[in-house]
Amino acid sequence: MPMSPPKPTAEGKRARQITHELGQLVRAVEANGPSTPEQLKFLVRATYWESGRFERALMFAVTDGLLVPGPDGKLQASV
Repeated sequence: MPMSPPKPTAEGKRARQITHELGQLVRAVEANGPSTPEQLKFLVRATYWESGRFERALMFAVTDGLLVPGPDGKLQASV
């Protein structure tokens, strides 16, 4: 009896890309400490990213609780 084909993955290229970008943001904050969005954009070299990608990734990072704003407004990694 032949095997059935593998189930299609729900994760597409875009989902993998945003996951990678979220990781970049979190690693940058962990390595460099709390940062403003402008500093973070520089740290991850987001000026080379596709238009709007940094803002979207930053929004997801904050919404998902990966990055949290500190009392001074700088973003820090959640504990």
